[in-house]
Amino acid sequence: MMYSFPDNNTYIVHNVKDFNLDHIFDCGQCFRWEKQEDNSYSGIAFGKVANMQFEETEEGSCCGRLIIKNCTAEDFDNVWKDYLDLDRDYGAIKETLTGEDEIMKLAVSRGQGIRILKQDLWETIVSFIISQNNNIPRIKGCIEKLAREFGKAVEGPGGNWYELPDAEMLAALTVEDLAPVRLGYRAKYLIATAQTVCQCGLPKTFEELSALTGVGPKVANCISLFGMGNMNSFPIDVWVKRVMNQLYGMDESDTKAMTAYAQEHFGELGGIAQQYLFYYIRNI
Repeated sequence: MMYSFPDNNTYIVHNVKDFNLDHIFDCGQCFRWEKQEDNSYSGIAFGKVANMQFEETEEGSCCGRLIIKNCTAEDFDNVWKDYLDLDRDYGAIKETLTGEDEIMKLAVSRGQGIRILKQDLWETIVSFIISQNNNIPRIKGCIEKLAREFGKAVEGPGGNWYELPDAEMLAALTVEDLAPVRLGYRAKYLIATAQTVCQCGLPKTFEELSALTGVGPKVANCISLFGMGNMNSFPIDVWVKRVMNQLYGMDESDTKAMTAYAQEHFGELGGIAQQYLFYYIRNI
């Protein structure tokens, strides 16, 4: 990759491969990015607001240049380069995962520009507790309401954006305080988890993560993958159950068998495989 910095507000990354913003921001791993009329995406992460656009050298190639606006060179080096996982060779990963697996080849062909975002752990915990038994539009709406009601404002293009409230802020709230956010039963989970984090700090292991209130196996694996960078985590939700049933012929109720299959066949790349499968089944 090569870089250019045409002005104090725009950073361009050239020769980016295995990259597509639609694939990245629409594969269920994040909820704070919105597609714009010009097909760019605007969003907030780590207290930074940015607009991203990807221009392919050839349609469907997932190769081209990434244009990040409202981004300084320092922002790119300290936030966006790692956040977008730009140093990882996804071409090699896809070769490893597909091999002789025709099913994975099919899944990868649909979402070949997916990259696993390296997200803030606390934001990931909050987001995936909210995600339980929820659909993506409603998850996004709840997270946005929570940020606007209780988070810190960050100036960005088009006005203020809002960070999610930190653990200290959430721990001091009541279920009644959170009623306008319309979180339902998830409100008490967020408050209890925030109180635990205030007392014990952020989880460092899968076991500590699983001990948080409202964090079951699926949510724990999502947080482990997207917030802790454990690429071997294989979250299983209704979509993954469906794809493992339809493509691999597995019983939809047998999550243990799915986990064992992922460990044996995908190994340390299980989380990336899961994202290709998840994106495929939601978009066919």
